[in-house]
Amino acid sequence: MTRDAETLGDMLKKITINLYQKKIYLCDIKLKYMKTVSLKIDDSIFGETEKILSRINIPRNRYINEAIEYYNKVQKRQILEKRLKAESELVKKESMNILKDFEKIDYAD
Repeated sequence: MTRDAETLGDMLKKITINLYQKKIYLCDIKLKYMKTVSLKIDDSIFGETEKILSRINIPRNRYINEAIEYYNKVQKRQILEKRLKAESELVKKESMNILKDFEKIDYAD
């Protein structure tokens, strides 16, 4: 009987562990790590930010994080745009030559 009780206890522990592991797996928890940054902000920008924050009721840290995230997206887009323009310029001359060749073929018919 003691042996059965130990086996049953072990089984319950295993079931509990399995259920716990499945819960963690199903929750899909993403941990965010924060870095501490010290920055200097112009007085006028700080004052304007504080006025806005008092009206929208979000923490200053969250507001700055969202602003930087937005600005990063804008910068990435501008970098991509410049890269695409540069690459387009590289193939522009060759594309024009190919277009002229096609036009000659069209008129030959």
